[in-house]
Amino acid sequence: MFTFAYPTYLVLLLAVPLLVLLYVLARYARKKNLAKFGLIPNLQHLMPEVSKYKPPLKLALEVGALFFIIIALCRPWGGVHATKSDKEGIEVVIAVDVSNSMLASSSSDDSGTSRMRAAKLVLEKLINRLDNDRVGLIVYANDAYTLIPVTSDYVSAKMFLNSIDPSQYQNQGTNIGAAIDRAVASFSQDDNIGKSIVLITDAEDLEDKNGTIQAAKHAKKDHVQLNVVGVGSPTPVRIPTPSGPMINPETGAPVETALDENLAAEIAGAGGGIYVNASNPDALNELEKQMDTVKKTALETNAYAVHDELFSIFAWIALFLLCLDVFILDRKIRWLDKISFFSRKSNNI
Repeated sequence: MFTFAYPTYLVLLLAVPLLVLLYVLARYARKKNLAKFGLIPNLQHLMPEVSKYKPPLKLALEVGALFFIIIALCRPWGGVHATKSDKEGIEVVIAVDVSNSMLASSSSDDSGTSRMRAAKLVLEKLINRLDNDRVGLIVYANDAYTLIPVTSDYVSAKMFLNSIDPSQYQNQGTNIGAAIDRAVASFSQDDNIGKSIVLITDAEDLEDKNGTIQAAKHAKKDHVQLNVVGVGSPTPVRIPTPSGPMINPETGAPVETALDENLAAEIAGAGGGIYVNASNPDALNELEKQMDTVKKTALETNAYAVHDELFSIFAWIALFLLCLDVFILDRKIRWLDKISFFSRKSNNI
C-alpha cells in the first residue's frame, strides 16, 4: 500500500507541466527571434557548438528532479509494520502537607513566598523529571485524601497540584502517619514494581510522632522508599490569614511556626530515604539520585503501527538527476561528432 503523509502537497505537481510549457514557449520565442536573421537551416552553420538534443535532455532531467522532490515532500509511505516499546520506571506517590502552617513564609521573612507555593514549584519540577514513572498525589492535614491515583498522566497531576489550597481543608493538624499509610495503599499490588513516597512537609505540630515513625518503618518494610522534602525555615514565622496573623485563642498571641528539620530527617531515615530542604539548589538532584536507587521495571508495553518511510528513495533519485543536469552542457560533444551512427550505401547499377 502506497500512501502519503502530506497528500495536499501533491498539488505542487502542477508545476511540472507548467515548467514544460515555459520551456516550449521559450524555444518558440528563440526560434522566432532567430528567424529574423535568416533561414534557420542556414543559421545553424553559424552556431556549430549548439546542440539540438541537449536542451530537451536537460529539461527532462530537471522536470524529473522536480517531480521526485515534490513526491519526497509529500513524505511517501510504503507498507505498515508493527512495533512495540517498553517503558521502565517506578511508581511515585507525592504527599503534600496542607495544614495551615504551609501558608507561612518559606523563609525567615514573614512576607516571603509561602511554603505551599515553594512546595508546588519543587513538585512541578520533580514531575517534569519523572519521565516514564507513574505518579500519584495525596494531600493531608489531620486526615489524608487522594487527589489523583497513580497514573502516567503528568498533565492532570500538575493540574491537581496547582489547585491545592490549605484553606479548603477544615480538619486541620499534621497527621504524617496517616499520609504515609494512605500513600502505601495507593500503590499497585505488583511487588516487582519499585515504589517511592515523596513527603512534603514542615514536620511541625505532629499529631502522633511515634505513630509517624512507625508508619515510615512499615513503609520501608513493604519495600517503599520514603523521602522527605522540608519546606520552611527553622526560624519561627507567623501564619498569615486574610484578617492578619493567625491568633492563638488561648493566649491571644500570634501563632508562629518553624521547620523541624531534625524530625523530618528522622522520618526519612526510618523510611529508608533521605531528607532534603526545598530551598537547597541541589535538592531535586539529590532527590532524583536517591529515587534512582529504586529498581526500575517495565511498567507498560505500547504496541503501535509504523509506516515504512520512502522519503529517502525519492530524495536520492532527485539528487542524482540534478547532478546529471549539472554535468550536461548545452553545447555539442565534439568526440561524438566523429561517430557516424547512420551511413548511406550507394546502389551499384
